[in-house]
Amino acid sequence: MRYKSFLSYVLFFISYVFFFLFIVGLQDKSSSLALVSGIPSWIYLVIAVFLNILALVVPARISKPSIEDKGAEKLLEAAAKKEEKKPQISLVARFQQGLSKTHKGFIGKISAVFSKSGVIDEKMLSELEEVLLGTDIGIKTAYMLFEQVEKKLKSEGIVDSSQAMEIIKTEIAEILKKRENPLNITKGEQPYVIMVTGVNGSGKTTTIAKLSRLFINNGLSVIVAAGDTFRAAAIEQLEHWASKVGADFVKSQEGADPSSVAFDGMQAAIARNKDVLIIDTAGRLHTKTDLMEELKKTKRVLANKFNGSPNEILLVLDATIGQNAIEQTRQFHQDLNITGIVLTKLDGSSKGGVIVGIANEFDIPIRFVGIGEGMDDMQPFNANEFVEALFLDK
Repeated sequence: MRYKSFLSYVLFFISYVFFFLFIVGLQDKSSSLALVSGIPSWIYLVIAVFLNILALVVPARISKPSIEDKGAEKLLEAAAKKEEKKPQISLVARFQQGLSKTHKGFIGKISAVFSKSGVIDEKMLSELEEVLLGTDIGIKTAYMLFEQVEKKLKSEGIVDSSQAMEIIKTEIAEILKKRENPLNITKGEQPYVIMVTGVNGSGKTTTIAKLSRLFINNGLSVIVAAGDTFRAAAIEQLEHWASKVGADFVKSQEGADPSSVAFDGMQAAIARNKDVLIIDTAGRLHTKTDLMEELKKTKRVLANKFNGSPNEILLVLDATIGQNAIEQTRQFHQDLNITGIVLTKLDGSSKGGVIVGIANEFDIPIRFVGIGEGMDDMQPFNANEFVEALFLDK
C-alpha cells in the first residue's frame, strides 16, 4: 500500500534533519542550529538513529495482513477456485463462436435462398447460383459448387430445400477434408524449421506467438528468429510475445539482412538444442516482385546451409480480406512453394468462406485457423468440426 512507503520516506527525511543538526553542532558550537534549548548535539544523533530504525520496522509491522486483507485474500482464492471449476469450452463450441460471422455472411445467404420456398425449382437454382457467385469463395469454386449441387439434385430427384442444403454441406466438407493435414512435429537431430510469411497486417506476429505457445504446450522447445528487420518496432513486438509465451529469441539490429538473421537463428537453435525454429519474415505485398526476392533469398540460404530446411513455409492469411486471400495464396505459392496455410481473424469476419475457395483452388494443406484473440485460439484445422460449426444455426 502507498501509505507504507510514504511513512518510510517521512521518517527517513526527519532522521536526516537530525543528522544534519548533529553535524552542525559538531562543526559550530555557536550556531543557533547546533543546540535548541540547551540540548546536547549527541541527542540529535540518537534521535536520527532511532528514526532510521523506526523507518524500517514500522512499515513492516503495518504490512502484516489485517483481518480485512485476509478476508480479501480468501475471496480471491475462492474466486480462483471457482474459475478453475468452470467447464472448459469444447473445440467445437469455440469454432461455433469464432465462425458465427462467417455463418451469417456465407451460409446464412445460401439458407435465405431456400427459406423462400420449401421446393427446389429453376428459379431457386438461379438464385442459388447468383448467391454463390456473390460470396467470398471465388468464382471458380462458386461455379464448381453450384454445378455439383445441381447435378446431384437432378440425378437424385431432390426437390426438398433442406436436402439441398445438406448436399451443399457435404460438398464443402469434401473440399475442406482434402486439405486437412495437421502439422506433426517430432523431435529430431536437427530443429524443425518453420518460415512464416504473409503481408503486413495479416497477423504474422501474433500467429508466431500462438504457434509457439501451442508447440511449447505440446512439450516442444521453441526459438524464434526476428527476420522482419524492416518494419518499425517489428523486432520489439516479436520479442515481447516470445518472452510472454516462454520461447527463446534471436534478433539483429533494424535493417539487417533477413537471411543472415535466419542463419543465426538456425545456428542458435542447434547450439541450444531446440526442437522448433520459427523464422519471422518481413511482410511483403504479393504484387511487389523485387520484395518477394528477399523471401526467396532467405529460403535459399536455409536450404543451402542446412539440408532440408525450411521444413515448413507457412502463409498467414487474413480472413477479413475475402477473395483477395486467394490471389495472395497464388502469388506466394508461385514464388515460395507454400507448404501450409494459416487463416487468421475468422472470428472478426463474415468473409471466412474464402477458406473453401483456397482449399478448392490450391493443393496446400490448411494447417491452422485463428478463431479468436486469445493465445489458445489458434487451432489445428479439423474439417469436420469446422463444417459442423459453420453450418450450425446459432
